[in-house]
Amino acid sequence: MSINQIIILHGGELSTDIASRIETKLSPIVTSDHIRQIKMSKSKEFKAALMEDESIAKPTTLAIFVLQTIENEDPPEDAGACVRFFKRKTHADTLLADKVQYAILGLGDSNLLLDRQHTGAKDCNQVAQAVDARLEALGGTRFIERGEADERTALTEVEPWIEALIAKLKA
Repeated sequence: MSINQIIILHGGELSTDIASRIETKLSPIVTSDHIRQIKMSKSKEFKAALMEDESIAKPTTLAIFVLQTIENEDPPEDAGACVRFFKRKTHADTLLADKVQYAILGLGDSNLLLDRQHTGAKDCNQVAQAVDARLEALGGTRFIERGEADERTALTEVEPWIEALIAKLKA
């Protein structure tokens, strides 16, 4: 099933920058009226786009979550509302069934971890990992494997993930 609409959700300064980079990279293959960004702090907007508005909340829409993990395995304040919403245990297992497909790019910083010698992107992206697992548990359909990037390595993992996303969109 082809994607005809893309929503990029972000919260926090770094994730906003990366969301803009993703939008710029996608612009040659997706017309501007079919791609938009939503701040995760805007709960009415992201709920409508992902679950309520039937013109958007359908399997041909791709929701890209750019999720940052900061200290103590928490999201930035701007992303907190969205993350908390999806972590609620009161949601039905079918909340996202037959709704948007999703993709997740995690942004973390292993410099904040005690054991910096043996850590990498997988160790500092707890928010992305938790939301990915939760979206799947709620019946969501993953479009592409979760990406995880580390500020300690200058986020070098971001570009290959974006390129893989573009390749899948073109397929």
